[in-house]
Amino acid sequence: MCFIGKPEPPPDTDAMEFGETHPRDALGSVLAHTIHLGDGVIKKGRVLEAEDIARLTAAGYHSITVARLGRGDLAENEAAKMVAAGLASRGLEASDATTGRANLRARASGLLLVNPYRVHQLNRIHEAVTLATAAPWAALERSKIAATVKIITFGVPERTVRNWLDIARRYPPAVRLKPFRPRKVALVQTSVPGQKEAVLDKARRTTEARLEPLGSTLAEERRCAHAAADIAAHLVELAEGGCDIALVLGASAIADRLDVVPKAVALAGGRIEHLGMPVDPGHLTLLAGLGSMSVLGLPGSARSPRPHGFDRILQRLAAGVRVRPDDIARMGVGGLLKEVPGRPMPRDPGLLHRGSERRIAGVILAAGQSRRMGRVNKMLVEIDGEPMIVHAARAMLASRAGPVIVVLGHEPDAVRHALRGMDVRFVHNPGFASGLSTSLRAGLEALPAEAAGAVVALGDMPRVAAADIDALIDAFEPDEGATICVPTHDGKRGNPVLWARRYFLEMAAVSGDVGARSLIGENADQVLEVPRGNPGVLLDLDTPDALRAHAGREGGS
Repeated sequence: MCFIGKPEPPPDTDAMEFGETHPRDALGSVLAHTIHLGDGVIKKGRVLEAEDIARLTAAGYHSITVARLGRGDLAENEAAKMVAAGLASRGLEASDATTGRANLRARASGLLLVNPYRVHQLNRIHEAVTLATAAPWAALERSKIAATVKIITFGVPERTVRNWLDIARRYPPAVRLKPFRPRKVALVQTSVPGQKEAVLDKARRTTEARLEPLGSTLAEERRCAHAAADIAAHLVELAEGGCDIALVLGASAIADRLDVVPKAVALAGGRIEHLGMPVDPGHLTLLAGLGSMSVLGLPGSARSPRPHGFDRILQRLAAGVRVRPDDIARMGVGGLLKEVPGRPMPRDPGLLHRGSERRIAGVILAAGQSRRMGRVNKMLVEIDGEPMIVHAARAMLASRAGPVIVVLGHEPDAVRHALRGMDVRFVHNPGFASGLSTSLRAGLEALPAEAAGAVVALGDMPRVAAADIDALIDAFEPDEGATICVPTHDGKRGNPVLWARRYFLEMAAVSGDVGARSLIGENADQVLEVPRGNPGVLLDLDTPDALRAHAGREGGS
């Protein structure tokens, strides 16, 4: 076996080999580059089996590029999973690994704390083991990616991974999450003669929307004249009432430490900690305190739902992180928010698509007539004492897919009743008798515009688990050509399937009773197979014989 690119002496017989070889010598090796064949593709990263060798030989390939792991190497997915698990904490959980990538996700909504020095130190250990984090101090919703471990090569020495983990565990963590905790927040708005109440009402709604993703609500709102004595009286009452954070939105901006709002803090017996911040918008923000209550004096720009400098302070306070003047001074790096091209407008309920960059919806097809089942509606057949459709819906709801849409058709009221109390959205397909494609079309049309993709599931597959669905979502990487994610078990493709939005129009155009199966073959280079240990991804119970066989297996296990 002649490899190109093998390291020069001193030789290491345990090292991973990489290079070109004849297919007949490649059994058990890892394919380095995707190969397109007349009958499909063989994806890079696949461990080549006898069937693959036969296909390559029949296609006339005499040389392919492969990698063969050494005796001391870990495969990319195993290494990535170990490293991610070593970085996990109470605030972050590690995902399974796919294509050498494992993610750390937030267990709850919170603030991401990153130690840049530690990240740099870990990334210098070995070029093949990498850690990339979201931006320091990023506000993350539950299940959002905080960091990604990526193994660059198809394998890495186990001793390298263990050294990496030893260093990661012996020193302060490189990345962790501070969960947001419910805070009692009040808003004090001042006004001057002629100011419209609608302006104040809008500011209240915007503030409520800002607090919601932080796990807090607006406990109360107060309005008064733009006078230091009036503001001070409200601040004293709020502090005595156990308020954690008081937001003061004045009728005019704070221009000096002797201006109305800072003066009110002083009259109330509070302290001025910092005026101004190197963030635009947000320059004229005041940080102050009264007893244990934090006070934020806000400029008029805070009435807008757009990202604002005071968000950065508010998020830290909501996570229980103390904010000092030096912390505010450090916010200048990345602090230019106002003129950033394509800047999003978060937290406005009418404008925000929460998590839209990778929001994956769920569609459950449950409209069929169950002709192969006989007179019984298979969706209502009980498995473990519950209707089959309930199992499918529960798995989707327990996954990260959302919203979950159930397509109804045959006996819709009965299916709807079976799912009563479950957080699903129903859509009726009046053309359900024309086949599966009509239900698929109805489900796609009901998807929210912000959905980047959808997991399409069948209601007669009760053994699919939430973990199977989440594995598809983890594997979904449009930038890397993984736009159709299909679960496999023992080399066989199953369901559900995750589709990127780019296919929705084509999926809606298919006809008959085969769904979008043809699109998988037409876009083979975009298909990523996701191996699963759960045989439930292959099990659909659509005939009495299938039900009896399944019951027999369950009873004998």
